[in-house]
Amino acid sequence: MCKVMSDEELGKLFRIITQHYEKYLQKYGVKPINLKDSNGNYTKDALVLLYLARGYPNTKAVSKAELTDFVRQFYPDVIDVQQARHLSKQKGYNIVSGTRGDISYKIPAGHYKLLDLENPYPAFKPDRREGIESNDFEELKKTYNYKCATCGSMEGKPHNIRSNELTKLQKGHMNPAKPLEFGNIIPQCQVCNRADRDRWIYDKTGRVIEIADSDDGRRVVEKYLKRVGRETKEYFLKFMQKILWK
Repeated sequence: MCKVMSDEELGKLFRIITQHYEKYLQKYGVKPINLKDSNGNYTKDALVLLYLARGYPNTKAVSKAELTDFVRQFYPDVIDVQQARHLSKQKGYNIVSGTRGDISYKIPAGHYKLLDLENPYPAFKPDRREGIESNDFEELKKTYNYKCATCGSMEGKPHNIRSNELTKLQKGHMNPAKPLEFGNIIPQCQVCNRADRDRWIYDKTGRVIEIADSDDGRRVVEKYLKRVGRETKEYFLKFMQKILWK
């Protein structure tokens, strides 16, 4: 069950975040967070960061379901809150994920935890979301016939897998270790451009061609091998040796 936070609590906590940002995080290129938008509404990024920062510096691991319930107090129609992973990998806040498999700090799967407001997220790259204009992305989507490069779901239409959701195309990294710029992006739907996609390297057709992080890749392989039969396991090992154990 999520906690209710008053405007006074939110404002006080945001001032703490701002002070730490200016003192510690700004120099690393971590992106600033706006408390409210131009209409005076709390931004989703701020709500998620504030909820994770409750009790700072003694923060706790919070489930994605709890974060979603909290954001729904302000945005009742929200379905799936992705801000926690965006705040870490794209904006630089030191938030670890149990699902993502961060090795620096162990928390339950499906949970997030703000470690501190003094250090950036280790894998954060300040320039990874720069250099793409909206009009340019529209042109790129047009070359893909407004379909997800990976699953083929069409923008604005019911998703091929989640038929109760409309497809929304996003800027997907082909290689997450490089900046998000032309030559390194493909249009992907909100399902394919999911939390664990930074483990993979894609080609222009949206197919996985390599594992981006060898250590993380090994954990993915080991988890997979626990669920498959012997013959499939042997075939899979031979295939993965070409990528992970060259």
